Amino acid sequence: MAKHKLQRFAENETFENLFQHHHYNFQNEVFPLKGKWADYFKNDHPIVLELGCGHGDYTVAFAQQYPEKNFIGIDKKGARLWRGCKDAMEQQIANAAFIRTQIGFIDSYFAPGEVSEIWVTFPDPQPKKEHHRLVSPNFVERYKKVWGEKGILNLKTDSRLLYEYLLETAPQQGWKILANIEDVYANPDPKRPYLTSIQTFYEKKWLEQKSLISFICIEVDNSSKE
Repeated sequence: MAKHKLQRFAENETFENLFQHHHYNFQNEVFPLKGKWADYFKNDHPIVLELGCGHGDYTVAFAQQYPEKNFIGIDKKGARLWRGCKDAMEQQIANAAFIRTQIGFIDSYFAPGEVSEIWVTFPDPQPKKEHHRLVSPNFVERYKKVWGEKGILNLKTDSRLLYEYLLETAPQQGWKILANIEDVYANPDPKRPYLTSIQTFYEKKWLEQKSLISFICIEVDNSSKE
């Protein structure tokens, strides 16, 4: 297992679609594509992030299905990112890229208004640490630094705790719930076919265990940000 990881880490260094934190010193320099991702993608299409993307299932599949948008997967695990990077490179998917870093540092990679939408797929529900949940107000405040006047946050989860938490938190924070599907497989949304057609590595495991898969999409008004 360790040997495979080392091989993947080595190959990661060769991927043109992967940007790794250890290549940059943010204390002394600005990430070269911050505010300039249009130069990388060679277009000014909206940017969508998949946070904690793991193997990049959504990043790659979305990029294939929606060429009018650019997709960037973010994760701190290089061995997992290897799969998504390799798939995108081999399939020549030009509108997909990846960043290896901690999610809390996303404003080091993107300028205000550069990101239009965020996906969080099957994150750790952090049952004892609310402020560590990727859909908590704590993290949404970080996302606001890269969103424009409106920000879209999508959560797909097998965790009842996390699903109910966001349902309760959204109205308290003034976030608008655009979609709420408690069971995406029992109640498929024709407007969002990707909720069932794209399955992450972990989702396939949860489905085998007959877990309930839920989805919430919220809109955050960022127009009053300081």
